[in-house]
Amino acid sequence: MTTIGIVIGSTRPGRLGPAVAAWVHDLAVERAGEQAKFEVIDVQDFALPLLDEPLPAMRAAGGHPHTRRWAERIDACDAYVFVTPEYNASPPASLTNAIDYLYAEWNSKPVAYVGYGVFGAVMAVQKLRAQAGVLRMADIGPQVTLTLNDDFVAFTEFRPQETQAARLHGLVDELLAWSRALAVLRTSAAA
Repeated sequence: MTTIGIVIGSTRPGRLGPAVAAWVHDLAVERAGEQAKFEVIDVQDFALPLLDEPLPAMRAAGGHPHTRRWAERIDACDAYVFVTPEYNASPPASLTNAIDYLYAEWNSKPVAYVGYGVFGAVMAVQKLRAQAGVLRMADIGPQVTLTLNDDFVAFTEFRPQETQAARLHGLVDELLAWSRALAVLRTSAAA
C-alpha cells in the first residue's frame, strides 16, 4: 500500500500547521480510501539541530542518531505533502533544514504542497519546488493555497473555504497517480 507522509514544516510556538495537517489528513483519507495510508510527520518531533552532519547527504548517509531516526521515517513513505507556512517569502528554516538532512530517502518520490500565509505561501512553495528538483523528487503541479484572510478566523482559527476541499482532492489524486508511476523507479533503485 502507498504510504504518504504529511510533513508539518513549522516548529514555531502558536503554529497553525497541526490544524492544517489534520485537515489534509482527514480529506486525503476520505478521498483515497484504501488506495493509500496517510501519516502526519511533525518535524518538531525530531528535534533536528541545524544540519550537523560532516558530509552532504548526497555523498553519505548521516551518522547521528537523530539523522538516522529522521531518515527511517522519511524513507518509509512513498510520497509527501509538505504543509508549510511562509515566513518572509520563504519556507520555515525548520523545514528546509529537515529536508537538507537527507538525499536518497527523497529520490524518485512525488511531493505536493499545502501552503498557508498572507498569500497562501506561494513564494515559500516556489523555493521548496527548487529544492525538490535537486533532490530528484517529482514536484507535482496542484498546490493548495490557504490564505490567512480567507481560510482562517482572526488569522488563528483554521476554517478553510468550502472550495479548498476540491483543490485538496485534486492534489491527492495527482499525488497518488505520480506515486504509482514512480514506484517502478523506486523498485529498480532498491534492487
